[in-house]
Amino acid sequence: MATRVRSHCKINLGLHIGPPRADGFHGLATLYETLALYDVVTVTAKRLPDAEASQIALTTNHPLVPTDSRNTAWKMVERALAQAGVSAEVTINIQKELPVQGGLGAGSANAAAALLGLQRELRLTFADADRLRIAAEVGSDVPLFLIGGAVLGTGRGEVVSPMRDFPPTPCVVAIPEVGVSTPRAFQEWDALCASASRLTGPGQPDRLKELSHVYASVLKVNPDGVSPTAEQASESSGILRDQAAERKQGGSLEWNAPEPRSLNDLAGNPLLALVRTGIENDFEQVVFPQYPLLREIKHLLMGSSETGAIYAALSGSGSALFGLYRNEEDARAAQQRVQAAGCKALLTETLPRSEYWRTMFAE
Repeated sequence: MATRVRSHCKINLGLHIGPPRADGFHGLATLYETLALYDVVTVTAKRLPDAEASQIALTTNHPLVPTDSRNTAWKMVERALAQAGVSAEVTINIQKELPVQGGLGAGSANAAAALLGLQRELRLTFADADRLRIAAEVGSDVPLFLIGGAVLGTGRGEVVSPMRDFPPTPCVVAIPEVGVSTPRAFQEWDALCASASRLTGPGQPDRLKELSHVYASVLKVNPDGVSPTAEQASESSGILRDQAAERKQGGSLEWNAPEPRSLNDLAGNPLLALVRTGIENDFEQVVFPQYPLLREIKHLLMGSSETGAIYAALSGSGSALFGLYRNEEDARAAQQRVQAAGCKALLTETLPRSEYWRTMFAE
């Protein structure tokens, strides 16, 4: 019997870039947040005799999604089977509803969903460290989808730490008909930093550490949980967690945390507190000059001070942008502004960790 998994996307509430590392990646400090928008990944699998080689087949409704070993879901299944020492015949179908290469992590989410589907199909279990190591090998964004909700990402984004969740918050995702190359965006950032003599400055790595502390302090698990910090991240697993609060359901990782309060509770809303810290996406400094339309769309998402967005930004390196709003009425108004300018806009909401896992499997 096939297993259908909702493959939710993410936005980056803040994204800060460090200098290039020895391995060619850039250090990052980012705050991921999962959204209610999703693809559907369907996995069917049956075990084969150990002497036989595994067989993987992948289909999709989207012409730009690869259906061979280049696909992140394929890579994830291949690595998971090797880790488990199991041979299997696996079919994967990806029903795409999310944009491809839009900065929403859709491909990475498909990989995580394929892993969860494979585990359920073959009744596989993995140690946390193994599961997260495999996810990080497939892509920097993949591990966050094994947590869900608000997630702090450090390293190259793959060292993930569960943060205190926000209440479900109305969100508008704008999807322009332009593509942004992430490698080029990093190159432009390096050139910008070099010209400003910031790339080799001694304070740059400390800036990432400082921002990680800011995120962790604002979004600490409170009052009954443990406040996670970047220093506690395990090098072996690539993940930060409170062992006492960890809960496993259906072979999936999930962390308990106090339920988020109402969005209108200003005193208790961690999102509003986070915005006051001055979060931003560094990619905007290089992407907006290259694509002025994206800056204009952000302004449309922001709207007026009274009914506009709590926060709006580019997600990842783009080209998708998003705005977060106090109520659905303000969000719908923003959606209409963006659509009137000829850009596709989707109305959704943020997805707290508990809801992320509760609705993961599409029965």
